[in-house]
Amino acid sequence: MSNVHREVLSNPEALAERLADFVVVSLSEAQARSGDGSLVLAGGTTPRAAYTLLAKAPRRNAIDWTRVTVLFGDERCVAPTDADSNYRMAREALLAHVPLPESSILRMRGEAPPLVAAAEYAARIRERFGSSPRFDLVLLGMGPDGHTASLFPGSDPFVDDDALVRAVYSESKQQWRLTLTPAAINAARFVAIALAGSEKAAVYSAVERGAGGPLVYPVEAIAPIDGQLTWLVERSVLG
Repeated sequence: MSNVHREVLSNPEALAERLADFVVVSLSEAQARSGDGSLVLAGGTTPRAAYTLLAKAPRRNAIDWTRVTVLFGDERCVAPTDADSNYRMAREALLAHVPLPESSILRMRGEAPPLVAAAEYAARIRERFGSSPRFDLVLLGMGPDGHTASLFPGSDPFVDDDALVRAVYSESKQQWRLTLTPAAINAARFVAIALAGSEKAAVYSAVERGAGGPLVYPVEAIAPIDGQLTWLVERSVLG
């Protein structure tokens, strides 16, 4: 059973500040424990704002970036230079501004055939972290439909769970995506789901009640096995 916590933030700016601080604390603890840290990035507006804060002092200097491995929770199947690329967003907001070795940035190759890219990314994870990877911190968001990473409603999020990475076609987005599976996410020490916007209020309320289940609201599949799940919720999400 995972430990679940919730923090309510007054506005989107406060949410971004709290998410940035959550990254600093989690990675600092990981480095104190084992010497290194692993951070799985999310796409979206709130993460981008947090990444911009992390790229600046004092937070930038609070982490030894040379001992961090950065991964991605999901990616659109586009080139890394495409405006829709989560990698491009993260590089522009954070990765280009901190002393991360290129070898420590494990991006999903959205430009490759989806099934090939998914298998390749899973292999890279296992090569770096072993057959049962445990990331230090996974960042996630939730869409107004209850999706998280690229796990979308109407498709069982646990399909090919042990594969660690899946290629999925989103009918609603009309696009191929790459995504970590719940197994890869739920093995993490810390998972933070950051939410902002009143348009998510109804689904967040349903998820809090456990209504629908993971097939309807895939975010309900997120339940760390031996870690902590923290919801960072902007006040308007509470309705």
